[in-house]
Amino acid sequence: MDPKTQHLLTAKPLPLLVRMAAPSTLAFLVQGSVSLAEVWFIGQLGSISLAAIALAFPFLMLTQTLSGGAMGGAVASAIARALGAGDIHRAEQLIWHALALGAAGALALLLLFGLGGQAFLRLLGGNGDALAQAHAYTYLLLSGGILIWSLGITTAIFRGMGNMQLPAGAMILGALIQIPLSGCLILGAFGLPKLGITGAAVSAIVSGALVSGVLLMQLRNPSSLVKLRFSALVFSKANFEDILKVALPASLSPILTVSTVLILTALVGTFGDAALAGYGIGSRVEFLIIPLVFGFGAAMTSLVGMSIGAGNTARAERIAWIGGACASGIAGVLGILLALFPAAWITVFTNDSAVVASATDYIQIVGPFFFFQGLGMSLYFASQGASFMLWPVVATISRVLLAGFGALLLAYTLDLGLQGIYYAAAFAMMVYALIIAFAIRLGAWRR
Repeated sequence: MDPKTQHLLTAKPLPLLVRMAAPSTLAFLVQGSVSLAEVWFIGQLGSISLAAIALAFPFLMLTQTLSGGAMGGAVASAIARALGAGDIHRAEQLIWHALALGAAGALALLLLFGLGGQAFLRLLGGNGDALAQAHAYTYLLLSGGILIWSLGITTAIFRGMGNMQLPAGAMILGALIQIPLSGCLILGAFGLPKLGITGAAVSAIVSGALVSGVLLMQLRNPSSLVKLRFSALVFSKANFEDILKVALPASLSPILTVSTVLILTALVGTFGDAALAGYGIGSRVEFLIIPLVFGFGAAMTSLVGMSIGAGNTARAERIAWIGGACASGIAGVLGILLALFPAAWITVFTNDSAVVASATDYIQIVGPFFFFQGLGMSLYFASQGASFMLWPVVATISRVLLAGFGALLLAYTLDLGLQGIYYAAAFAMMVYALIIAFAIRLGAWRR
């Protein structure tokens, strides 16, 4: 077995997790700042554009979580398990299978949006100029989606090898390109055309192309543990199944998570554009939790996968609990700080009093529950490494149902209005995490 793989299978979990998570956490935090920077740029265009990006945001979230989370996690898990079993040749074959599945996923999303995207945006409450802007942004983003999917797949390949530094550095470089490019294209600075919110879609596509290109070139480097070899370009049903047995159930999680966002977006939209814009700001900040947790989650997927591949379930569970505690602690502290000092950051995006009030209500109600968001997400990534996705899917379905029906009950039946929707979202977040945690605690991976 490769000495680095042997080290990953035997080193103490906490120092190993922290060391592996640090570069990914930094990279995804920088990457998450892209989302906030884009909201600031778009905020300069007015509340209609903020409402439009709130309508379109679930589709961006779905693209990124499917490519980097569901499919990416499945790819990292498959490669990690192959390396844990000492089979480097199979790991190299899995690269080609992963790239093919990524291209298929991008095409599927584009076709689905082309068939019913505008009607769906209208169902969410979009109309007039906000609807037109949201449709243009999403269609352009998904048209170049193969490059965004390529980014998710290539970074996952390196994570599966236990190499967190290289993809982290490439992603930071991509963010440093994407932020100023977004600003210039959204606002029309330095002689570039003023594209409005579609400028953000163009910058995401350009960044994805650059970063994934760098990483694919590195896979051709002789020093890479797992290499992109044309001799390994042999497709097999077994290798597709190895990825898809994790990716398909894992895909339900981001789809259902985005469904939760879509349901809440539609309900919030009934309270007007200002409420929708405020919710858009709050949900974008919640999206910042994903890169923070993803750093630990990515390390957990790799380490749990290697441990399962080596037949050491006890070590896999220990890694899950240690990583879950770290991720939930970071997310929880951030949520509480944002809730305690909302004016310090919300007014950076807008000075509209109605929008500020909506965003403040959201973060003060949901922010303290970010602890559970961090715990649930990190254990979800660990479950990908274990190739056991039943309970994460059950947890996500429960979250959708509780958020949707709970919001209807609290907002309309009990007449709590907009705050009722936010209370339902917070409660559903807590239940999601507890279901996954109890399943692992009761030995789901051992069975």
